[in-house]
Amino acid sequence: MDPTLSANHSSTAVPSSAPAHPNHPVVPEGSVGVVTPQYIAFTQPLHLASGQVLPQYELCVETYGTLNAERTNAVLVCHALNASHHVAGIDPTDPKNIGWWDNMVGPGKPVDTDRFFVIGVNNIGSCFGSTGPASINPDTGEPWGASFPMLTVEDWVNAQARLADHFGIDKFAAVMGGSLGGMQALSWAISQPDRLEHCVVIASTPRLSAQNIAFNEVARRAIISDPEFHGGDYYKHQTVPRSGLGVARMIGHITYLSDTVMAEKFGRAQRNPLEGQDYRYGYDIEFEVES
Repeated sequence: MDPTLSANHSSTAVPSSAPAHPNHPVVPEGSVGVVTPQYIAFTQPLHLASGQVLPQYELCVETYGTLNAERTNAVLVCHALNASHHVAGIDPTDPKNIGWWDNMVGPGKPVDTDRFFVIGVNNIGSCFGSTGPASINPDTGEPWGASFPMLTVEDWVNAQARLADHFGIDKFAAVMGGSLGGMQALSWAISQPDRLEHCVVIASTPRLSAQNIAFNEVARRAIISDPEFHGGDYYKHQTVPRSGLGVARMIGHITYLSDTVMAEKFGRAQRNPLEGQDYRYGYDIEFEVES
């Protein structure tokens, strides 16, 4: 796409200095404010690493700060597995929903929105706004579900590159992210090194270890084995594989902490320690780490 943009492309955020609207939450000092997501449609097919083609798609995006006239101050923030485009600020539909990196992105913060134009983008295949399995397949008129194409990190980066073109950005001041977001930043540096000045990679790796792969497979099987999964077509059945997702998330959290950190954080502390000998044997949660 080759849209015409103004010399300065501004965020849709309501700054913290703006007066509070009766229907808007109070914005704390240092916040980018109340942020309304944008939905950007791409009608050109996206050719995927799998050989499949996504005929058209939308990306859900939030922006913070102002793009300068030279378009040289843009920072792309790539999200991790379970995060979204909502990097900073306040969700207008849910004042308690603060951006997942709000402590890092904002005026005067490490990623200073007084200096940088920051883009938070929801990846294709996610459930937070961009085209994904919950979206309608134009060929069938039904949710994509399990028939949605398989995606790779490189596919996300290619879609993000088109987003940069949409904003008229030839080169990012930085591409950054943590975990799976860090993998995307690495992919940017490898596949499109001329389109970024800096690459910020946090808690990430260029490839998974055998143990990482094994943990992920156990988590995946927990979801697939949930009867409410319905082979991936749970949208048609109007169900959610909550039990499988819950177990998968528990497995994920174990992998996020080392044995040493887990011992420091939880140890063997009991959730509800009992006085004396009044100990109840059963299946209730006993240790804090179990909760």
